[in-house]
Amino acid sequence: MIATTSDLDPQVAQDQFKAAVLQDYRYCCLSRECSLMARREVLTGKAKFGIVGDGKEVPQVAMARVFRAGDWRSGYYRDQTFMFAKELQSVEDFFAQLYADADNDPYSGGRQMNCHYATPTIDANGQWQSHLDQPNVSSDISPTAGQMARALGLALASKKYRENDALRTSTAFSDNGNEVVFATIGDASTSEGVFWETMNAAAVQQVPLVVSVWDDGYGISVPIEYQTVKSSISEALKGFQTQEESDTGIDIYTVRAWDYPALIELYETAVEKARRTHRPALIHVQEVTQQQGHSTSGSHERYKSPERLQWEKDHDCNAVMRKWLLDNEIATESQLQEIESEAKQTVKEGKKNAWKQYTQPIKTEYRMVLDLLGQYLDANDSSEVADLRAELEKAIDPLLADITAIVRRVLLLTIGQDHGSLDELRQWLQATQRKAKRRYETYLYSEDDNAALDVPPVAARYSDDSAEVNGYEVLNAYFDRQFEQRDYLYAFGEDVGQIGDVNQGFAGLQEKHGESRIFDTGIREWTIMGQALGMAMRGLRPIAEIQYLDYLLYGLVPLSDDLATVRYRSNNLQQAPAIIRTRGHRLEGIWHAGSPMGMIVHALRGMYVCVPRNMTQAAGMYNTLLQSNDPGLVVECLNGYRLKERRPDNLDTFTVPLGVPEVLREGSDVTVVSYGSTLRVIQEALPLLSKLGISIELIDVQTLLPFDLEHRIVESVRKTNRLLVVDEDVPGGATAYMLREILEVQNAYRYLDSAPMTLTAKAHRPPYGSDGDYFSKPQVEDVVEVLVEMLSEAEPSRFS
Repeated sequence: MIATTSDLDPQVAQDQFKAAVLQDYRYCCLSRECSLMARREVLTGKAKFGIVGDGKEVPQVAMARVFRAGDWRSGYYRDQTFMFAKELQSVEDFFAQLYADADNDPYSGGRQMNCHYATPTIDANGQWQSHLDQPNVSSDISPTAGQMARALGLALASKKYRENDALRTSTAFSDNGNEVVFATIGDASTSEGVFWETMNAAAVQQVPLVVSVWDDGYGISVPIEYQTVKSSISEALKGFQTQEESDTGIDIYTVRAWDYPALIELYETAVEKARRTHRPALIHVQEVTQQQGHSTSGSHERYKSPERLQWEKDHDCNAVMRKWLLDNEIATESQLQEIESEAKQTVKEGKKNAWKQYTQPIKTEYRMVLDLLGQYLDANDSSEVADLRAELEKAIDPLLADITAIVRRVLLLTIGQDHGSLDELRQWLQATQRKAKRRYETYLYSEDDNAALDVPPVAARYSDDSAEVNGYEVLNAYFDRQFEQRDYLYAFGEDVGQIGDVNQGFAGLQEKHGESRIFDTGIREWTIMGQALGMAMRGLRPIAEIQYLDYLLYGLVPLSDDLATVRYRSNNLQQAPAIIRTRGHRLEGIWHAGSPMGMIVHALRGMYVCVPRNMTQAAGMYNTLLQSNDPGLVVECLNGYRLKERRPDNLDTFTVPLGVPEVLREGSDVTVVSYGSTLRVIQEALPLLSKLGISIELIDVQTLLPFDLEHRIVESVRKTNRLLVVDEDVPGGATAYMLREILEVQNAYRYLDSAPMTLTAKAHRPPYGSDGDYFSKPQVEDVVEVLVEMLSEAEPSRFS
């Protein structure tokens, strides 16, 4: 029996205890019935695919018992029982997401697969809600172990709130850092590198992260002996385990998934300790079963022996809990049968309601389109349209996409015809496409009053007293002022703290503002990004540094899969306005001189990508981002820190608008577009170009995401009739992206008298040494020769 303590009468306490236990069993039964029904819905074609949480019900109700308002979950896609137990999900919600019902899926608006959850942390206007009044579920992602880096950041936020006197109890985000972060993960996914990186970082930093590993012995069909050393993640992590209270390790616990009383006791003990001490914990939940296999698309009978399948039947956590309830006289057989029957009926009705809510509007559209097609055929003899109508009429449970495809084909086949039904079909199609745009193309970025694109531009202001200083000194002064004004601002990364980053942007600032706010991390780019993401989701404003642009590849996965998609995948329920700071361009050597901007631009839709040409522009972009609720990446010029710049008098308030290029030099022959350090190469070419009589209009795009929102570049091309795009990415990298924006989006092709050209680095990375660098990346002479070639084509005699 579970021990009970209460000031109430013993009988009252016992009755309350029994009621709570039976409620847990209800959640387990309800969740299991949803899993069974979900598989049937996929097999009948009503849903596309599903991964469900059968076999994990009992440990999840134990976890839910100790999950308080204010706590956070960073989980994976089998935690449906937890969501039921915290009453964050109804049966209708479960099936609405399974059906990808954009109007009724409360977690992602039909954008995510089933069992991918999120709770609102902002309101419709992008304003933070109180995180202390609700259980908080960070928006799930599918990549295995991808939730771990975010979990670290969420837990680190609790530590930072507890350390910061100005924020400890004065915000709606934290109560003295008492919030625990619950991460959940399947055992096979602990083989991923980010799991180990997270556990190491959590142990080093001592944050209240409780990781539950659901161990069912397999990763799809691959057994645990091929996944984990010693076939046990708790054994493999023994070197991390705390030996004494003063250690900076983790607490490790083991428990069996079917042992309800042990699970309840363990979660209470482990979570209370993590909440109090901020020591991370790992709870290895062993002997988990999968009653239906890995997912709805396969059968575990293909790879599990009959003996294993029988063992899983015998150790089904719901069945074992049921027996425990009977053996301990907590419930009678008839009581349990009533609970089980009620669960079946609730799921049956909830599924029916969800399907009706999803399909009824589609059926209305379906009947309307069939009627309009019939009206057309009554007045026109068209076998093609008749065939399309017949195809639609035969469709079983057609989706809106099926109906739309038929309408579009009909309208293509009837181009030039005039009939009232065709006009109505066109109107229907336009309305449907607007609906689809609203459902699936919104919230890639903020659309509220705090959007980065709506931050008012404030020009840099100079006076006779404006000092000329090194570029890094501009940033140093800037960061100093921001940390004085913003208690919620943090900066961290490799070498950021004690030495003030490798290029001195934070020199002396740790000593002034404290190690808690400006601090060093280990060499672990993935979880540095996770720290930024999680902290930003909890109302802090992190500036996370990746030391060099090449190293961003180590952190690109959490940026692309997680940070860049937070707002989109949660359908504007959540935001994470983190700022990622790095530096690159023009350095020498294969591993330090890459400029993979094309890769970054295409991987990070959902973040803004800023490419300032100097540190003053960088400061203005940081100001813009800090006044917004959008995430951004700022790539500073590595060779610009020692170059002289005038420091603006309004350094801490001036802003650089995103998506607005700047004309650095007006000219008439060719429009030359670039960004970052390559602009200086082009500027160095100006004297030679002048001697050759070539006048260029030089434009700094300033940001790659967004790109020239006001279409200033096309206005320049209209004047010069020629275009050259320059950077030091590989051929077809960011230059191809920029060309597409200029030629296709801005329609600049209309004004060209010569073929547009690009000048990039070579396809390989630059070898080490000045010679290798010179022959690998665009140089002054390359710029001039390309422009001479372009102009010679139109005017062969000009340079003869």
